[in-house]
Amino acid sequence: MESLPVTPEKIQWVYQVMKNSILSIDSSAPAYEAAKMMEDAKVGALVVMENNQPVGIITDRDFAIKVVAHSFPRDTPVRRIMSHPITFIGPHATLWVAAELMSTGKLRKLPVIDDGKVIGIITATDLIDCMVLNPF
Repeated sequence: MESLPVTPEKIQWVYQVMKNSILSIDSSAPAYEAAKMMEDAKVGALVVMENNQPVGIITDRDFAIKVVAHSFPRDTPVRRIMSHPITFIGPHATLWVAAELMSTGKLRKLPVIDDGKVIGIITATDLIDCMVLNPF
């Protein structure tokens, strides 16, 4: 099967799809604080920071697998249950690169980092929505 050529005007970029509002939490914060932040904001992930640098991500899945399944106390520091090292993408990568990175790493959420600063996040749902609504 031959793939269709992708013309420059059809290329979609991470910065066009990412969500710009990012919530973060310090790695020393207790797990229950992270869970409450996620519930209040209705999000599935927080970027974990140390010394104003992103070092990991904590997702609702981390809570299910690491906190509940392993019976960690609710005041366990976020650094103990976060996913790390952090996998991220730049804003000027294509959505195809983001999709490949997420698929290969079995990731559902991917922080967007530019010049060491977290500027957004892209999710598997964002990719699917974009590709369904704007097919190549």
